Amino acid sequence: MSRLGNLGARLYRGEVGYDFIRNRKIWYGVSILITITAIIGVAVGGLRMGIEFQGGAVFTTDTKAKISTAQATDVATEASGHLAIVQELGNGGLRIQITEVDTAKANEIKDTLSDELGIPAEEINADLVGPSWGEQIANKAWTGLAVFMVLVVVYLAIAFEWRMAVAALIALIHDITITVGVYALVGFEVTPGTVIGLLTILGYSLYDTVVVFDSLKEGQKDITKQTRYTYSEIANRSINSTLVRSINTTVVALLPVAGLLFIGGGVFGAGMLNDISLSLFVGLAAGAYSSIFIATPLVADLKERDPQMKALKKRVLARRAAAAAKGESPDDGPEDPREDTATAGTAVGRPRSHRTPGKR
Repeated sequence: MSRLGNLGARLYRGEVGYDFIRNRKIWYGVSILITITAIIGVAVGGLRMGIEFQGGAVFTTDTKAKISTAQATDVATEASGHLAIVQELGNGGLRIQITEVDTAKANEIKDTLSDELGIPAEEINADLVGPSWGEQIANKAWTGLAVFMVLVVVYLAIAFEWRMAVAALIALIHDITITVGVYALVGFEVTPGTVIGLLTILGYSLYDTVVVFDSLKEGQKDITKQTRYTYSEIANRSINSTLVRSINTTVVALLPVAGLLFIGGGVFGAGMLNDISLSLFVGLAAGAYSSIFIATPLVADLKERDPQMKALKKRVLARRAAAAAKGESPDDGPEDPREDTATAGTAVGRPRSHRTPGKR
């Protein structure tokens, strides 16, 4: 068995583990700091909306231009009065994108580009995008996001409980905020591809969260019938038991996305790949983080407020205090058969002791 596989097995059995729940305030603080930075980035720099949302014109040439993309950017920007985005196509031609341009202005820009690029006007294709179309796309995206959030909350409340639904919703908002903030900070363009990426990473983040919640649901069966572990300890065991799985799935998902972002968009200059790959890369990383460090600790915080869980915690601490006074381990002594059901596979910090059948 590989080292990572062996670690995963030990984490699942409770032989090793990290106390995520106890240190949850650290992770809350980190998330709050990142979220505030993201909000400031959006408020100060704003989002650079693509032509699909703002409207404008796209000029493409099939003939290799006589000037560089930097020179073409200067020419197009000066002719339009707006910042132009110029990309070199595979055939040597150019794709020039300018926002907030109407039909009359587009014709003027086309003539200017023809003179400066040394390409006949009839060989320059101009496509206009109306702002109303972009507004429709934006409205549909917000509607789809709202419907997704509502369905998530309803499903989790039915399949698990309302506390898990609330925690998952907060984690999803956390992921969206961070991803949007990164777009504002780095200045990448927001396009329909970005929206697709956002919706995709929400599904992934939810999947990772549900995996942990499912483990927690199994671990908390008949929890009040035992006095070995508190709810937070069982929640922490659920995170540790699925930790290696979360890391593996996240790394495997991030590798191809990183290839699109850093190699396709960075090395080969395929800028259009950045639209979706950045949202996927940031969102996948944020989703894995929130599933481990935000969602489950929030569930534990909410659950520990329940009177039954408070009473359980008192009984657990009382049992441990009594055992410590006698110089015994809390796991020693006769076991209540009901505890085997409630805490099967949920040992915290070390494995359960094994007794020889027929002996006490």
